[in-house]
Amino acid sequence: MSWEVVIGLEVHVQVNTKTKAFCGCSTAFGAEPNTQTCPVCLGMPGQLPVLNMDAVTKTVLTGLAIDATINLESRFDRKNYFYPDLPKGYQISQFAIPLVEHGHLDIPVGGGEKRIGITRIHLEEDAGKSLHEGLEGVSHIDLNRSGIPLMEIVSEPDMRSADEAVAYLKQLHQLVRFLDVSDADMEKGQFRCDANVSVRRPGQPFGTRTELKNLNSFRFIKQAIEYEAMRQIELIEDGGKVVQETRLFDSTKGVTRSMRSKEEAHDYRYFPEPDLPPLRLEREQVEQIRRGMPELPAQMRRRFEQEYGLSSYDAEVLTQTRELAAWYESLAAAHPADPKRCANWLANELLGRLKESGRDIVDSPVSAQQLAGLLDRIADNTISGKIAKDVLDAMIESGEDADAIIEARGLKQVTDTTAIDDMIREVMAANPEQVAQYKAGKEKLFGFFVGQVMKASRGKANPAMVNERLKVLLRE
Repeated sequence: MSWEVVIGLEVHVQVNTKTKAFCGCSTAFGAEPNTQTCPVCLGMPGQLPVLNMDAVTKTVLTGLAIDATINLESRFDRKNYFYPDLPKGYQISQFAIPLVEHGHLDIPVGGGEKRIGITRIHLEEDAGKSLHEGLEGVSHIDLNRSGIPLMEIVSEPDMRSADEAVAYLKQLHQLVRFLDVSDADMEKGQFRCDANVSVRRPGQPFGTRTELKNLNSFRFIKQAIEYEAMRQIELIEDGGKVVQETRLFDSTKGVTRSMRSKEEAHDYRYFPEPDLPPLRLEREQVEQIRRGMPELPAQMRRRFEQEYGLSSYDAEVLTQTRELAAWYESLAAAHPADPKRCANWLANELLGRLKESGRDIVDSPVSAQQLAGLLDRIADNTISGKIAKDVLDAMIESGEDADAIIEARGLKQVTDTTAIDDMIREVMAANPEQVAQYKAGKEKLFGFFVGQVMKASRGKANPAMVNERLKVLLRE
């Protein structure tokens, strides 16, 4: 019998509030260590937390986007454990009654979709950060991150491969960015994942799971899950037993290593947070948040396919972020004659060049209106598509419009039939042997003549007209 991998994910998403979950300290990234702290987030005696309602609103919005139940009354709890970067000795979290429960996210699988259940989203505070790099025999603690609001998004164990897990994470990552509830920068630790992995024979009860902690790239998540699943299968087949534990992924060696035995909920000794009253929301508050929800990625993909006639692939590419989708719509509005050409030039040409220089669409030196101007010149045969790529390079470098570059460099396409005929005859006169072979039936030489004419025109001749006139003149 084959083995089946069972995967559930716990994703910690930093909510992009300006201040922390329970105090007024800044959440800005990159400040000097321990400069964004106060007696509340440092856990000083007698200091009382005050809930950040912006974090609540953004958590509710996320819950609505996954079609979940919003609990109008929820509760905060203390999760008690000792770790050097946890200044209070406990973490304010939600355990018994979370803010959000019973949602789902649909992911692409094998040309179709699969629904992944989401058990809960609870709001909690982050811990500080332990620093070890470059230090010998000691650790340093930076508490700037202590108290930053997090959504912990807990899935059902519905995924059956590392690829499904990555697809789920990518969909979730895209969603929280579309909703503008998180910047979700994985390099800054704003979107990180713990993976619960077990294996079983199909149809049998779930096996013993291990937890892989703090995975912060899609590539490493896939590698870690695949390694851990194979490790468990080999262990069982060799007569051993999987032990419930927390493991870390060594990305350098591509292996998981035991970190500590897995804690159960009772080990944390949760109890209600006495310094915070229950969180009570009115139904109208939730409905007001719902009314402010932006168009979601899945809805936008379907609309792009229907409204602009795009393929599902193009629609997927162009809705990766709200900024990219808005940029495309501006481009399509400025060049409405050919939305497919707009998609091709944005996705393949402009984005490719931006990626090479490490820039995103929001940093593009070429505006949507400028790119539309370039596409207009292709459409009216002022320049060829090949020359347009050179013009785009010049636009990115100089910031000038396409028309100015075309005029200054003399790049207008040759569309005069007489001029093209003259170039063709010159090429034929210079290559009599190839002309004879073509007329004798070696039709593959047609491409040779096209290339020679385009070379003679320095790429300016209209390719369609060159093809058309060559067919006529080579038959004479």
